[in-house]
Amino acid sequence: MREHPSVGDVSIMLLVLLFELAAVVLHQVSTRAPLGPWGMLAGALLVLPLALRRNFPVPVSCSVLLGLVVQLFAQDQGPSLLRPASLAVLIMVYTLVAYVGRRAATGYAGAVFVVWLLAAYLALGVTGPLLLFTVQLVLLLGFCWVLGEYFGARRAYQQAVENRLRGLEFERDQQARIAVAEERNRIARELHDVLAHSVNVMVTQADGAAYAVHNAPDTAVRALRTIGDTGREALTELRGLLQVLRNEAEGDENAHRSPQPGVEGVRELVERVRGLGLPVTSRVEGDLDRLPTGQGLGIYRIVQESLTNVLKHAGWNATATVLLREEGDRVRIEVTDNGAKGVLAPDTAPSGNGVIGMRERAAVYGGTLEAGPVAEGGWRVRAELPLLVESATTR
Repeated sequence: MREHPSVGDVSIMLLVLLFELAAVVLHQVSTRAPLGPWGMLAGALLVLPLALRRNFPVPVSCSVLLGLVVQLFAQDQGPSLLRPASLAVLIMVYTLVAYVGRRAATGYAGAVFVVWLLAAYLALGVTGPLLLFTVQLVLLLGFCWVLGEYFGARRAYQQAVENRLRGLEFERDQQARIAVAEERNRIARELHDVLAHSVNVMVTQADGAAYAVHNAPDTAVRALRTIGDTGREALTELRGLLQVLRNEAEGDENAHRSPQPGVEGVRELVERVRGLGLPVTSRVEGDLDRLPTGQGLGIYRIVQESLTNVLKHAGWNATATVLLREEGDRVRIEVTDNGAKGVLAPDTAPSGNGVIGMRERAAVYGGTLEAGPVAEGGWRVRAELPLLVESATTR
């Protein structure tokens, strides 16, 4: 009915038409007089337009009012105050209040009251039944008005809620974009420090090679090799930096600079988290200390954000495991907790930006990241990054 309101309008029209036809048949059986052309015209004007009452409320209300006038004053047998088709008038009072407004509904209800009251005066005269009919008419019109106010307010409330939800969805998308941009800027600042360190190493080694080229050729050769390896690593990091800044280019010149941790810092991070009261076990498999500085920093940040989410959302009795494993040409990072079921997940938390940042960090190095609940309860963050050791040492 909500998706196809015309179906409801046609159903109401058919129901009123059914009652009207039944009344006509009973009238013909009791009086043996067929319904005249004015009666048929009045029934058509009253009932048939109801199928379009919500699509064209004002024209339909005018047609129904005209039908009421024809029914009350143009029939040969005199005014007929009670007829099933007359329900259309009350339905249109409700429709105007709910879908058009109080001003149009007030004018329409006033016109209906005057027409019906005049017809009642002609039919009944100034007698007691006229007063009773007037009270009944006022109660019917008032009931339809109150019903229209209720459903109109409910409809307006639902529309406001839908608009609010659309606004919140748009705001959520905007916040996600802002979170991505902020995370990219943060990664760019950290990679800036990595590149600065690499260039400093190259300059130092180049100065040493210049002094040792004549007196200690072997030392100069080793220095030149170090310069080559460091330069290739710096180029790899620079490509990652450009990838991060592919959409936005902002910087924070006043940001605090400090040495950035790598894979070797994961053990210290685990110890700090244990000190906060969260039991954490860690396992590192493979020679991951030889990873480039930028990639090691990305791995550290993914583990750090994952453990932060465990502290925030997993519950007081949770435990966590951290796994770093070298698998062929890839590095696997996995952080799992056994948080209680029903606890707010990182993706649905009020901030909701931690997983977005981790995905961005994984994407910088051509990796992937998945985060979600596990079947036995808890939450798992799993990322895979390609090893960049070979590209940093053989090119």
